[in-house]
Amino acid sequence: MKEMTAKELEHKLMSNEAVNIIDVREVEEVAEGKIPKALHIPLRLLEFRMHELDKNKEYVIVCHSGGRSSRAVQFLESYGFQVINMNGGMLAWEGETE
Repeated sequence: MKEMTAKELEHKLMSNEAVNIIDVREVEEVAEGKIPKALHIPLRLLEFRMHELDKNKEYVIVCHSGGRSSRAVQFLESYGFQVINMNGGMLAWEGETE
């Protein structure tokens, strides 16, 4: 499983790199703030919404602490998606939120 730190992701965003982020937390968690431009798809709905994703793109998966995002990464990898788990989740995120 490919992984990156919250700092690495923050650096990519600050450098204006094209990064696709999926936040797999629940609605009430996302209401407290999410990484700007992150697509919100709760983990329990991922199976039903993965048709919205492009297998030619790479996605960084984010959750609260890293557990759900690692499950999401394993699930999406099994369907041929290019995915990276953000270690530590939003607990490790020190960057801007919306």
